[in-house]
Amino acid sequence: MTNIVVGLCSMILVLVTAIGGLSQAFVAHTTAQSAADLAVLAAADAVRGLAAGEPCDVAEEVAKKNGGTVRDCRASMSEQSAYVEVEVEIPGPLPKVKEKAVAGK
Repeated sequence: MTNIVVGLCSMILVLVTAIGGLSQAFVAHTTAQSAADLAVLAAADAVRGLAAGEPCDVAEEVAKKNGGTVRDCRASMSEQSAYVEVEVEIPGPLPKVKEKAVAGK
């Protein structure tokens, strides 16, 4: 009887740990997408002259304020567009989450 209880408790512990890891991944994905969206909009505003500064510098600042790190940034003055890729770290052994966003043409 004791072995069955220990086995069930172990299974429950593993299940709860897996659910916790998945929730962290979901939160990181949401954070990365939000940071990428806001960063690319800020960069597009800088491209169009609605915000002061270099587009990629503005994007890095906005991404950092929203919990992300800009991995790649491209802005085109001629096309009035911007592209940003942001990554967010997940606590634990899971890899970083990367999200992309485009604004403009």
